[in-house]
Parts: sequence; C-alpha cells; structure tokens
Amino acid sequence: MENKVINDDIKKSSMISMNEMDMSRFSIYDNIKRMIDIVSSLFGILLLSPIFLIIAILIKLESRGSIIFKQLRAGKNSEPFYIYKFRSMRVDAPNIATNDFTNSDMFITKVGNVIRKTSIDELPQLFNILKGDMSIVGPRPVILEETDLIEVRKIYNVDNILPGITGWAQINGRDNIDVETKVVYDHEYLIKRSFKLDMYILVMTILKVVKKTDIKE
Repeated sequence: MENKVINDDIKKSSMISMNEMDMSRFSIYDNIKRMIDIVSSLFGILLLSPIFLIIAILIKLESRGSIIFKQLRAGKNSEPFYIYKFRSMRVDAPNIATNDFTNSDMFITKVGNVIRKTSIDELPQLFNILKGDMSIVGPRPVILEETDLIEVRKIYNVDNILPGITGWAQINGRDNIDVETKVVYDHEYLIKRSFKLDMYILVMTILKVVKKTDIKE
C-alpha cells in the first residue's frame, strides 16, 4: 500500500467515531460468537480431517518444504500472530501480499493452484480460531509489512475485533477492490456486526467460492 490514507470522500461516507458508539451492546454478541467459534472450529477440524490428510499428502508429493505455511499477520489490537495455511507456493516464493505478485504463476504449485481457487488453503485457520487468534467472520488479517494499511485500520478501530477467515470486504470484491475500499468495508462491518450479518457473509462466501468469483492468483 502506498503512503496515503483513505480519501476525504470515503471518510465522510463511512467513518463513525468509535467514541460515539455504545460498545457495550456488542459484549453479549462477542461472548456468544466466541463460543460459536470454538464449537464450529472443533467440529470443522474433526469433519474435515480426511481432507486435511489428502491435501497434506498431495502437497508433500509435489514439492519440498512444509505442509503448513506460517506467516506473521496483524491480529486483534494489531498484535502479531502466526496464521496457518496449506502451502500453495514453492518455498522460494517472496513473502509479500498476494495482490503484490506480478508473476505468481512462477511460484504457485499445481496443488496450490487448486486449493487457492477453492479456498481450501485457508482451512488450517480453523486451528487459529480454536486458539483464539481469529474468528470465522471478521476483517482479513494483513501481513506485518503492510504498515500503512495497519495504521489506517488502527485509525478506523478495525483492529479492535478478531480477524476472520472471511469478512464483509471479501464478499464485496475480495481481490478486485483496493485496500482503501477494503478498510471501508471492514469498518462498516465493525459498526454493524451481528449474527444475522455473519450468517449472510458465510452464505455469500460459500456461493462465491463455488462460483470462483473475485479471486486472483
């Protein structure tokens, strides 16, 4: 992300000071959501364990390196944590954001190409959810090198909540919108989050994964 902040038009249309909000109304929601995250992640890990095993074998057969890719991301309160993914690239791939790649085909493996398009590479994040690093729904965690984006997220209080596997920005463009617009969507989710909105995001995420829309390599 370039050295710039969200333009004034976007600020006027989306920014609401967190000081003006009664955050207490989210306390029950947050507690229940955490319980749902724990139960859902445990159930998902048990249910998908055969797929985990198959993907792990395929990754190991195709290329050298670890099965799980670990990368530091900015989590709640911008605290760093290791996010888990199935490795979809060669071990010599540069550690940059996906959208910054100009020659990603050089680094993505054959298995990686499939699991990225189907979002299967994200499944190990169920362990992040179980640990409390992430939630099922929330703003996507960004890499630590995106310092400008992290600072803008702090201004908008987006980092006050747990990052998620999927989020409001992901169903509103995902890879096809710029980072400034993503922050606007993330902030909108912050102030409007609810179980109804979370369910809508989950349903739309599944539909977009099936249709393979808004995905770049």
